[in-house]
Amino acid sequence: MSVVLSEHLPLLASAPDGIKKLRGLILELAVRGKLVPQNSEDEPASELLKRIAKERATQKTKVTSIEEAESPVTDIATGWECAPLGEVVEIVRGITFPSSEKSKTPEAGRIKCLRTANVQDKIEWGDILYIRSEFVSRDDQMLRPNDIVMSMANSRELVGKVALVESQLGEPATFGGFLGVLRPHLILPRFVMAFLRAPTVRSSLIDSASQTTNIANISLAKLRPLSFPLPPLAEQHRIVAKVDELMALCDRLEQEVGAGETAHTKLVETLLGTLTQSTDADDLAANWQRLAEHFDTLFTTEASIDALKQTVLQLAVMGKLVPQDPNDELASKLLKRIAERRSAALARGYPNSSEATTQAKKQANQSCPENLKALPAGWSWATLMQCAELVVDCHNKTAPYSSAGIPLLRTTNIRNGEMNLREPKFVTPETYERWSARCRPQAGDLLITREAPMGEVCIIPEGITVCMGQRIMLIRVVEGTMNHRFLLYSLLAPSLMDRVQDKPVGATVEHLRVGGVETLLVQIPPLAEQHRIVAKVDELMALCDRLKADLAESRTRQARLSATLIESALQAA
Repeated sequence: MSVVLSEHLPLLASAPDGIKKLRGLILELAVRGKLVPQNSEDEPASELLKRIAKERATQKTKVTSIEEAESPVTDIATGWECAPLGEVVEIVRGITFPSSEKSKTPEAGRIKCLRTANVQDKIEWGDILYIRSEFVSRDDQMLRPNDIVMSMANSRELVGKVALVESQLGEPATFGGFLGVLRPHLILPRFVMAFLRAPTVRSSLIDSASQTTNIANISLAKLRPLSFPLPPLAEQHRIVAKVDELMALCDRLEQEVGAGETAHTKLVETLLGTLTQSTDADDLAANWQRLAEHFDTLFTTEASIDALKQTVLQLAVMGKLVPQDPNDELASKLLKRIAERRSAALARGYPNSSEATTQAKKQANQSCPENLKALPAGWSWATLMQCAELVVDCHNKTAPYSSAGIPLLRTTNIRNGEMNLREPKFVTPETYERWSARCRPQAGDLLITREAPMGEVCIIPEGITVCMGQRIMLIRVVEGTMNHRFLLYSLLAPSLMDRVQDKPVGATVEHLRVGGVETLLVQIPPLAEQHRIVAKVDELMALCDRLKADLAESRTRQARLSATLIESALQAA
């Protein structure tokens, strides 16, 4: 590896996918003859080719003329030779057998059989199949030490993956039809592995694979002609030793990065914990100031910034984010006013007159448990039903979609506190009128998902008309009584599920019931304090978004610099 590249190992390791790219660079240099010096006293690769041909003739290996394909590896070292892979490596496809013959139990007459799931960075023998030995028709379909096992049929991302059978097999084993085995002739298997794992070779194999809906297949007709760069045997030994040395270095870098990330996460958790443990807004301000002095070293990952957002929301519902004002109207009076206005609204009825009766009965039966956690002065506990005009779900079944019309909200349209209408589904105006008979969604209404995933929340923004789909519930606030965004932040806070009295249910898919959301306990501050809290949360969320934008820009620069360093290393080698 070049001196320039060695000097920038910390940068490469910290760049997005930096260590993965570094491993790829090592392999690219190895198979081009750029990783170790050449030695003029080594037996030429041309002589090695002759010995390979003689061995194949001695072993009576079937010899067919193979036209060499264009090589994915260019600019190989002086003294190397190129040959079709099929002329220097024996390639064998695996056995086929009925699906009914698969067994995970070792029994008399059965032998181990590798499948694609066993081909990882190394052969994984834990989850193995056992197949009756009669399905093995030829000796070459039995695994041997130093076999290279390749995934010949798999997803596009995994096809062409290889692993080495590194040790003596304790018992007979074979390999399935989606696999192939490569057996080098007088070539180090680990050098062949380096070739097959080099990024340009992997990309070439993937691009040459035939593709069905879910499966990519590498055929022998494509694999055998693949041009293989052949170094002298002595140089192969030096290359393999150097690759092992540098991969061990990458392992250490990976462990150091992992350990650093773990320590960083723990540090962030501890310091954010000091915020939630603040006794009041003044104490929080002091703790926040100490934290703010180290923002550039603490919040350097998306996970740490997300943790900061969650802490802000938790502080909001704990009453620690802004100071209390004793002149604010008490939350208990606010709740009484909400009850009065809600009763008047319900008396006026809904498009479905039975809805008013249903909601009135539910609200009459609502009550908060005793011995709830103490709240700041002026705050009150309430169920969501006690501070809302109504809570309803969608009783409609699968939507009759149309190519245009009213956007239909599904759970996928509600994420991270926001509504998105990317790739929307539509319903006709007629369907919308029918489905909205219980309650027509309007701007300012809150929506909460019942499942897939559960508990995602958003507010319907101004200026759009939407239809509420399955697995979504609507929460309508009595106009002029609650800050909609405070209620949104309360529902987004980490403690949401702890505050659901009637817990989620479901034998197969856990989901929220309407009754569970109605009894959700909400901390209600005075209305004036709600406005102050929302303003502060908005300010801090904007700060978090700027931190994320800066992080994304920094990572983009790192990735560009990393790519430039790697490209320069390849050109200079």
